[in-house]
Amino acid sequence: MSDTTHIGCACGQTRLKVKGAPILVSECLCDSCRAAASRLSTLPGARNILTPYDATPSAEYRKDRITIVSGEETLSEFRLSPDAGSRRVVATCCNTPMFLEMKGAHWLSLYLHLWPADTRPKAELRTMVGDLPDASRLPKDIPNLKTHTVSFYAKLLCAWIAMGFRNPKIAIARKIEA
Repeated sequence: MSDTTHIGCACGQTRLKVKGAPILVSECLCDSCRAAASRLSTLPGARNILTPYDATPSAEYRKDRITIVSGEETLSEFRLSPDAGSRRVVATCCNTPMFLEMKGAHWLSLYLHLWPADTRPKAELRTMVGDLPDASRLPKDIPNLKTHTVSFYAKLLCAWIAMGFRNPKIAIARKIEA
């Protein structure tokens, strides 16, 4: 069985190849992720990537395990503000949010809607639940964590060590507003 997975935007023009298993799979409920997803859903033809309880599901992958196979020219960055430390990258061919990149991070958070439903990785935890005004409506199927935990950061650190402390750059030339 291959350890390579091909995923992509809604129209299929922009494709990524990911190798191996993700560092972790999570659903983020921070104010920033919810605000960005809400704004990106207003782009023409875009779909809402939030769950029914407003989480942003993603698989965190080492950057060195991700290859842009096609559609690189469609990728544009979106920032909540000009000085935001994170950027979301959108395939503008169909306005599909592709991933979140934190400033200085050695990983990307690939949005789970990029996988076909039957092969989509399952979230292991929800994080940043403390940003919600009322977390009581969240499902109890996985841990609902108030913030990022030591275990969360330990998994990211172990991945960085395995990468030899490298941080591959992903150049995105275009910008969009939402």
